[in-house]
Amino acid sequence: MAVARGSGLIVGQAVSLDRSLPTLQAFADTLPRASRYTSDGHAAYQEIVWPQESSPVVSQAKEETYTIESLTANLRTSLKRLARRSRCFSRSLEALRRAIRLFVYYYNQRQCLYLAHPALQGRLPLLI
Repeated sequence: MAVARGSGLIVGQAVSLDRSLPTLQAFADTLPRASRYTSDGHAAYQEIVWPQESSPVVSQAKEETYTIESLTANLRTSLKRLARRSRCFSRSLEALRRAIRLFVYYYNQRQCLYLAHPALQGRLPLLI
């Protein structure tokens, strides 16, 4: 997943069986242009070709990735199929993709409401 730091909106998501360089490069190519991209220390991220005018940053100890880390925790809490691999993990990759697309839609709807009405911050459930 990719999150815009300023708005908190999810701007890209992909479900894949691997984190290989070709898979990650294809995902990175779909992301909107940004002046800065931050990722964890996975080796494949360091080999991705980012747009020329941007500066990729590899986060050390998660100080730059706290937004996406909390989003991932929220995703695992909200989608029970991701909570426990042994019982609820999706057998179908397409079903998992659809579930994540739904999660992203509702998450972004909630974030848009928060941006328009800051007083609602923390008061809305994920599924509106």
